[in-house]
Amino acid sequence: MISYISIKDFAIIENVEINFHPGLNIITGETGAGKSIVVEAISLALGSRADTAFVRSGKEKAIIQLAADLEDEEYIITRQISATGKNLCKINGEVVTLSEINTLCKRIADIHGQYDHQSLLNPEYHIRLVDSYHSDEILPAKEKTAALYQAYISAKNKMTSILNDAAEHERQQDFMRFELNEIHQSNLALGEDDALAEQISLLQNSETIYSNLAETYELVCESDFAAIDRLNKSLKLITEISEYSTDLATLSSKFSDVFYKLEDLFQEVRKQRDQVSFSPEELDACLLRMNLIDTLKRKYGGSIESILSYAHNLEEKLNLIENINISLETLKENVIRYEAELKDASSHLSKLRKQSAIHLEEKIQEELKQLNFNDSNLSIHFMDQPQHFTENGFDLVEFLISTNKGEPLKPLSKIASGGEMSRIMLAFKNIIADYDKIPTLIFDEIDSGISGITAAVVGKKMREISANHQIICITHLPQIAAYGHHNYRIAKEILDDMTITTVTPLLENEKIEEIARLLGGINITEITLQNARELIAQSK
Repeated sequence: MISYISIKDFAIIENVEINFHPGLNIITGETGAGKSIVVEAISLALGSRADTAFVRSGKEKAIIQLAADLEDEEYIITRQISATGKNLCKINGEVVTLSEINTLCKRIADIHGQYDHQSLLNPEYHIRLVDSYHSDEILPAKEKTAALYQAYISAKNKMTSILNDAAEHERQQDFMRFELNEIHQSNLALGEDDALAEQISLLQNSETIYSNLAETYELVCESDFAAIDRLNKSLKLITEISEYSTDLATLSSKFSDVFYKLEDLFQEVRKQRDQVSFSPEELDACLLRMNLIDTLKRKYGGSIESILSYAHNLEEKLNLIENINISLETLKENVIRYEAELKDASSHLSKLRKQSAIHLEEKIQEELKQLNFNDSNLSIHFMDQPQHFTENGFDLVEFLISTNKGEPLKPLSKIASGGEMSRIMLAFKNIIADYDKIPTLIFDEIDSGISGITAAVVGKKMREISANHQIICITHLPQIAAYGHHNYRIAKEILDDMTITTVTPLLENEKIEEIARLLGGINITEITLQNARELIAQSK
């Protein structure tokens, strides 16, 4: 239940605070005073989309704060709209997303505007109304049907995709095999290109490599003044004096280590020299191999790893083509199985809907009679499409109505006037709200297109509904306003060249004056006051 709303700098409202109560809350006022703006503010607090045009002229931001009770929990919902386009949403002081506000507020209130009855003219909305009635039974069956439908469609799409791919692959099969054989015959190895590049570099520069290694070995080991001989002689000289002190012994040991390491190094130079060879045939073979690898890289990827990955994909595609019949047979079995299960689930769902529709028809008929449709007849028409499945099964549902005795049943869009649609929507709201367990119903000028006795009937019906639901209603009809448990007058005035809107809760005598104003316009006489008192008396 909504207990309070504060509206600041919103449209023509500067600062308004309203305390709402259980029962029927009626808001009246002159046309243009801002009645629907209050509902717009409530709608915004409950999660509707914000627009910078809502910010009062000359102000930086609009702030709406709403207090509501739901299942013994109190919630303070805040919406802040900036003139620059920034918006802020809070629940109990904590910043949240608009989606989180929507999720909460769908359980708090349901708003019905004067144009919402257009949804009733759309048959696609009718099946939702049927499913909302006895939803405890219908919803699980509906969820099962939707899940089976998704599985069925997924299996069909996969089968179609495989068939389409197979047809394309069949045309490419010979070429795919050619590519795979070309890669397999190359017998590639990871890192082979790097090793090959090094080998080619050695072969192409073998003469220079041999010359430099040979000259180096000759200088250190084979010339008349070979470095190794001089180092050996130096080692002997130092060894001869090493026994005279510890420092000399250490120096001799270090010199010895270096000498033998250099001797090993010079032997490695000789070994590398002796291993150098130049073979034009070997170089040609390496160049041919590198050329093959480069060609494969250009065709199948920029690296040997990419080429091997491409080959693996080819193998999988060819394997799929070769085993397509096995895969298709499995998918066909799945499609047939899901279709049979979907058909059974849809039949069960349809049966539940039709059982529910019988009770819903009776309930709607009762409501319509109470709303002055004494000669009306309403039927919920089902058109089955057993071969055409959707997430909702195979039912097409449409409400047919006759509002006058002797007239045939026709779709709502063919026969219902605006005033009749308002009452029909009120009947549905009353029925469905009991099942949705939504505590607050908000009606913005639901009385559009009605007057006189029918208006009184609508007022009486809303007062009855308010026994179990809080109702906030914007109206311009005195016959409806008279039924209010709590009445408010909305008015606007001009102060300092600024339009100010106020909302005032009415005491009993003020309520009488307001209803008299609705009855008689500008001139309120004792007769209109007496008529107002009679309307209020009749409403109790």
